[in-house]
Amino acid sequence: MRYISTRGQSPALTFEEAMMTGLARDGGLYVPEDVPTLTKAQIAAMAGKSYEDVAFEVMRPFIGDTFSDAQFKDLIAKAYAGFGHAARAPLVQLAPNHFLLELFHGPTLAFKDFAMQLIGQMFQAALTRSGERITIVGATSGDTGSAAIEAFRGLQNVDVFILFPHGRVSEVQRRQMTTPVEDNVHALAMDGDFDDCQAMLKDMFNDFAFRDEVRLAGVNSINWGRVLAQVVYYFTAAVSLGAPHREVSFTVPTGNFGDIFAGYIAKKMGLPIADLVVATNQNDILHRTLQTGAYTKEGVVPSISPSMDIQVSSNFERALFDAYGRDGAAVAAQMDDLKSGGFNISQGAYQMLKDTFQSGRASEAETSAAIKHYLAHHGELLCPHSAVGVHVAEDHLGTVPMVTLATAHPAKFPDAVKAASGVAAPLPPRMADLYDRPERVTRVPNDMATLQALIKERIKV
Repeated sequence: MRYISTRGQSPALTFEEAMMTGLARDGGLYVPEDVPTLTKAQIAAMAGKSYEDVAFEVMRPFIGDTFSDAQFKDLIAKAYAGFGHAARAPLVQLAPNHFLLELFHGPTLAFKDFAMQLIGQMFQAALTRSGERITIVGATSGDTGSAAIEAFRGLQNVDVFILFPHGRVSEVQRRQMTTPVEDNVHALAMDGDFDDCQAMLKDMFNDFAFRDEVRLAGVNSINWGRVLAQVVYYFTAAVSLGAPHREVSFTVPTGNFGDIFAGYIAKKMGLPIADLVVATNQNDILHRTLQTGAYTKEGVVPSISPSMDIQVSSNFERALFDAYGRDGAAVAAQMDDLKSGGFNISQGAYQMLKDTFQSGRASEAETSAAIKHYLAHHGELLCPHSAVGVHVAEDHLGTVPMVTLATAHPAKFPDAVKAASGVAAPLPPRMADLYDRPERVTRVPNDMATLQALIKERIKV
């Protein structure tokens, strides 16, 4: 299995190389040269199996000879051992033909744990084998950062720096990043919004001298390993509802397009997915793009679902790559146009995207109303992101079972949830003292030279 860049100017890599590299040197994102497919018999055989067993079956074709079967099974077992539910990603029925996929039973109460816990195990195994040390820099709109810190805290061969937009994450999200005591993790509150943090991250990757000096690696959803791990729960959910013998649809609250792109990969692998529905909040660039064919930035307006407050959706580049027939030069040209505000998708590429994805949006009022309604009428207390998902899903319900991804625990967004429902969602017992733990955080400007100097000082380069 080889991995190629969406911009076509970087050499093909193995799974391990792509995982450890993150962003390609031509600025593109790595994708598999070919997507392996599973037969109906292979998918049917997943019924009744553990999450870990399905994870091995789904991911094994992508990793080549990076890990032996026994080693990969062991890494998967370690990754999910700390989850708070035996099913890992349980399904809950909301209404006839509408189901909620609970992805918040990991150590940081968000879907990012599914990928990050496994990435942490795979990184550690690869680095132990090579004896190398790396510096991970990540940008987060809230959940990726805490999941990354949780996965890499205390590891011997890794330093972790997480950029998050100062004042634009929930208090729980912030404290999950700022309260770990291990010396190898560093929470950096950057002036600006998430797009500024993400742009800073990409700029650091594109400074090859700095990248090589600190041995920079990335664990944002730009990392293919992140996307791959998220493919698994599409299979477990669909098989639980009758796949491959009947189709299943998914609605995915998303800002960076990574989670729904994982669903797209699952469909390419042979999972019978009828609809993939993109659910956005008021920062609805993905919905507008799928409605109009024009990807135009309009600025970020802070919302009660902050992890979706994004205008530059990194993983959308992966979808564009397929939409343009894997023409790296065409994708590179579009990404250049994005720097000046946006681009228009060609008619053929736009038609492919419209045929593949549906979309919808939820306003702030609609999001709050969904939280209130689903508690009162369905007995489910939702986080604001999950509420965006169920609101959009309601417009796409039909004869095919619909699964809405519940991406975070409501306790991560206590103010928004209580304002909408009147109910406070308590933190799980293992986090009960989160508000009492001392914080360690560094406020940083939106300035690359300052950030690079800080990183080099902290890792003693």
